[in-house]
Amino acid sequence: MVNKIFFILIVIGVPLSVAGSLLHWSQILMFTVYCLTIVSLAAYMGRATESLAIISGPRIGGLLNATFGNAVELIISIFALKEGLVEIVLASLTGSVLGNLLLVAGLSFFVGGIKFKRQKFNVYDARHNSGLLMFGVIVAFVIPEVFAMGMDDAEAISLSIGISVILIVLYLAALFFKLVTHRGVYQHNEENGAEPHHEEPEWSKKKAMIVLALSTVAVGYVAESLVHTFETVGETFGWSELFIGVIIVAIVGNAAEHASAIIMAYKNKMDIAVEIAIGSTLQIAMFVAPILVLISLFFPVQMPLVFTLPELVTMVTAVLLTIVISNDGETNWFEGATLLAAYLIMGIGFYLL
Repeated sequence: MVNKIFFILIVIGVPLSVAGSLLHWSQILMFTVYCLTIVSLAAYMGRATESLAIISGPRIGGLLNATFGNAVELIISIFALKEGLVEIVLASLTGSVLGNLLLVAGLSFFVGGIKFKRQKFNVYDARHNSGLLMFGVIVAFVIPEVFAMGMDDAEAISLSIGISVILIVLYLAALFFKLVTHRGVYQHNEENGAEPHHEEPEWSKKKAMIVLALSTVAVGYVAESLVHTFETVGETFGWSELFIGVIIVAIVGNAAEHASAIIMAYKNKMDIAVEIAIGSTLQIAMFVAPILVLISLFFPVQMPLVFTLPELVTMVTAVLLTIVISNDGETNWFEGATLLAAYLIMGIGFYLL
């Protein structure tokens, strides 16, 4: 039933998006159409990556889901950078970190925890990810803020470029570590109550890849149109660029992995759910954000890797809370509720700021 609704929204939404952008319809109306269309397309991207996850295993499947989920936000951010909306891009990166660690992980733990008393996942992966979260968010985002206080804009950009290159190299090294040199070394040997992994994928590998490719192209077109509505929507509803970036763009841009992680948790496939939520955060911090810094060099307005104080404090808090909750390799519904409560508190703060 839900899949039919998303299909109908795509069939209606994509033509409406094209017509609305060409005929200059009401930007408030089109903002709603664009958001619903992107979320629907993201749902199909989620279904495709879920099929690929069954075919290729939890680690690669989670990585694929995070990558294609983040592709939506990357596309939106590139068009926003082209328009000079640096504050919205930085805010959307903040929103992705908060959304993945607190909203996605929180909903996954909560929904899965209602069905199962205790849910376990690979504790070795959790501890490995904890170190990367500390580095990718706290070290790489806080350090530029500290040093940028005594720098001019050109020096801040140079600092950001250097840090971005280091982040990308370390992220690629982390993938090489997990998928090549240490693949299978840290196996999760404990039984976590999950059903045997013998289910058939919904789509074949070829069909899933075609759906992913077409959905990504469609999202790219709709995302460019969505960016042009931000200013009007902000003025109409009294939303700041910070709120639009942290909450609206982040939720719309990460809709695919939001849905997939929750579905995986409900099926007690916590290794995939955690890999989507935390793996996506690491990809945002250590790959997407640095790539956007480098891409911004080709636009009139460059983007330094320097966040506002509220953005930094909330991201650091989200990382520390996630590490404390996930480091034992198991979770329950109350821990999910704790993460969700933290997200709501921060959301209220950004709305009122």
